[in-house]
Order: sequence, then structure tokens, then C-alpha cells
Amino acid sequence: MEALIFDVDGTLADTEAAHREAFNAAFAEVGLDWHWDETLYTRLLDVAGGKERISHYWRCIEPEEASGPKACETVEALHAIKTRHYAQRVRGGTLPLRPGVQRLIEEANQAGVPVAIATTTTPANLDVLLSAPFGGDWRKRFAAIGDASTTPVKKPAPDVYLAVLNELNIEGSRCVAFEDSENGLHAATAAGVPTIVTPTAYTRHHRFDEALAILAHLGDPEMPLDVVRGHDCRWIDLPTLRRWHSDAAHARVHAHVR
Repeated sequence: MEALIFDVDGTLADTEAAHREAFNAAFAEVGLDWHWDETLYTRLLDVAGGKERISHYWRCIEPEEASGPKACETVEALHAIKTRHYAQRVRGGTLPLRPGVQRLIEEANQAGVPVAIATTTTPANLDVLLSAPFGGDWRKRFAAIGDASTTPVKKPAPDVYLAVLNELNIEGSRCVAFEDSENGLHAATAAGVPTIVTPTAYTRHHRFDEALAILAHLGDPEMPLDVVRGHDCRWIDLPTLRRWHSDAAHARVHAHVR
């Protein structure tokens, strides 16, 4: 195991409620009578990307308007308003990272293990989320960052992972990824990256058959996990990840031999 790769929304932080509120605030600001409740938004999360989500919903309710000549321009403007509302909700650390995330990233930084981000959210969303826990120079903690500005093709396509792996110059099989959704898991595994999934309330109904492990979160001394996979493991650290990675690699070899 040579590197760790993190998704962002839902994985680094449980951001989806803030995103949903920001979408609704943007709709209200421009006078739309759209409202995405939790049930609807859970379904819409199957569509990766905020702009894509708006377009998909618009096509469902007003197909002719959504395919008009100014549709793309309208979606861009609406998404920009939504991004502003999201930043207002997240700025200043009001949305904490999920348990174990900051500890594990800092442990990897100290051990010289490269840490990367593979997301299709916008750079602005990344900056407002990570500036509070890691400071204004948070980008220095990450050896590679793939986001919506670098990889326009959304998950479940593996493009963002392939771009990050290329920048790291490491094979996917020698990394561990962290995701929260089925789309994210498919993207990572299609790039050959063993993946740990930490679902949220919005994604716990997804199927994660390909996951290396499925955990409530990564655990902290203040918020330990239950015993995981037969190990007396109360939080996920680098030795645990190396052990799981090695076990998975051996299992793949044995399966191939059989």
C-alpha cells in the first residue's frame, strides 16, 4: 500500500444535507418553485455532479424548457448560486470532517504516505470545506487532487481515479480508496483501487459488494468503532490498512490460482 485516495462529499464530511439546503436556497432565490426533500434528493444523488443533477431534474419536469438553447447557461448560473449558498453553510468549520478522517490524513502525512483526492465536486467546494480543518494551505497535504476542474467526466466512470493515479505514478492496486456511495465504489474499483466504504444516511441503501470493508466511519479514540472484521480494531490506522490491503491482495492471487 503506497497511497490513500479520498472522495470528498459524504466521505471526508457528511455534506449532502448542506448541499440539498443550498440547492433549495438557490431555487428560492431565482423564484423557482422547486424543492428537493430528502427522499427526492436521495434519488437524485444517483446522478453524479451538481450541474448534472439540476439538468436531470429539469428534464424530468420540463423536458422542452430543459433542452432549449439557453438551458446550459441557465444551469451554470443556477449552480453558481447554489455553490455560494453551500459556501455560506460550510465556511468556518461549521461542517466537521467525519470521525477518523483528519487523524488518518495527518498520520499518513507524518509517515510520508501520499494522500490524494478523487472527487468531481468543484474546487470552490473543496476549498471551503478543507480550509477550516487543515488551514489555508490545505492543498500542501495532498500529493494529487482530482476535481471537477481537472476531470469533467463524473463517477461511476473511473476517469478521476485514473487521472490521480497517473499524477501519483502509482498503480491502483497499490492504493486504498475511501468512498461513501455506489457510484464512487464503481469508479475506484474500475481503476483497480481497493476501496473502503463509509456510507451516509443518503447512501446506506446502496450495494457495496466490491468493497474491501464497509464501516460506519474511520473511528477515533473519542468515537471508536466496534470490533471490525475480527480484529480488535477501534479505529482505522495505517497498520490496519496495510494488513487489510495485503489480505485482499493475497485473496486475489489465490482466487486467480484456483
